[in-house]
Amino acid sequence: MLALAAAAALACGPVAPGAGGADPARAREEMVAAQIEARGVRDARTLAAMRKVPRHLFVPAALAGDAYADHPLPIGHGQTISQPYIVAFMSQALKVQPENKVLEIGTGSGYQAAVLAELARDVYSIEIVEPLGERARATLTALGYRNVHVRIGDGYRGWPEEAPFDRIVVTAAPVEIPAALVEQLAIGGLMAIPVGDVMQELRILRKTESGLETLETMPVRFVPMVRSPPKPPDRE
Repeated sequence: MLALAAAAALACGPVAPGAGGADPARAREEMVAAQIEARGVRDARTLAAMRKVPRHLFVPAALAGDAYADHPLPIGHGQTISQPYIVAFMSQALKVQPENKVLEIGTGSGYQAAVLAELARDVYSIEIVEPLGERARATLTALGYRNVHVRIGDGYRGWPEEAPFDRIVVTAAPVEIPAALVEQLAIGGLMAIPVGDVMQELRILRKTESGLETLETMPVRFVPMVRSPPKPPDRE
């Protein structure tokens, strides 16, 4: 049984210049060994991505020294960057292939998108909080991730003009799986999504001709997935 893991999705803050004076590469190696491999993540490509992506550049400068710690961190707007293990677990569970097109709901800091960008052909990421999305886009661009496309918008609607997607990852918890995301997932595609309100579970799902098949679950705690407020009716 996998350990209960705290996690979250949407957030951002000032880009950190370093990892609190420590060697970031060494900190990443220690993070992967102690927090990720030790908990059963074995996929070589996922581990390589976790070793490569500079997590300390996705957190506020004041928290850079804790960037590789075994817990989420606050990164502005009441949100957090997910625990490293959760990022690795979801990435491995999706079995992302180099030719895959991935949809991410909840860009947040951009860290999960960067990890996915190391694994996939293209990542389409949607963030509902504009300042977070803009900051993540700037960070990803500065780091050279040309295969990540960030949109400010409502994740419940997905990205229909780019569908179908081979993989979908959701980094905030809806009470029910959004129908639009199911529609935009390719047959045979995989989705990782936390579902629930007070009690949540992370579901790893495969889309078949007859619906969604649950492959794996684990208890988690993510921030709620929110919708855009409805637009007021046009005045005559």
